[in-house]
Amino acid sequence: MKLQGDYERFKALDAEIVAMSVETLKLSTRLVQETGIEYPVLADPEHRAIEAYGVYNLLGDGRAAPSVFVVDEKGIITWKHVGKKRRDWPDNEAILEQLG
Repeated sequence: MKLQGDYERFKALDAEIVAMSVETLKLSTRLVQETGIEYPVLADPEHRAIEAYGVYNLLGDGRAAPSVFVVDEKGIITWKHVGKKRRDWPDNEAILEQLG
């Protein structure tokens, strides 16, 4: 996972990474264990949060579109990237710029 490689840089900026998964808690937990991800991964098998953010099934695959949201301390989205294809993620530097 790209974000894991810079996790300490995010934390140094008092930021937290939180991932969302459409999988069950059991499958999400297994993903964390298999990949060594240290940041929280939340299970959203009923798609409530993912739908609230407007990124569920945008690519017609029953999943969340690859998305990154920067949310401030007040809960306001200050920046977002919503991918147009399955592996369309911003690089970590682009995300870190939003936090600096």
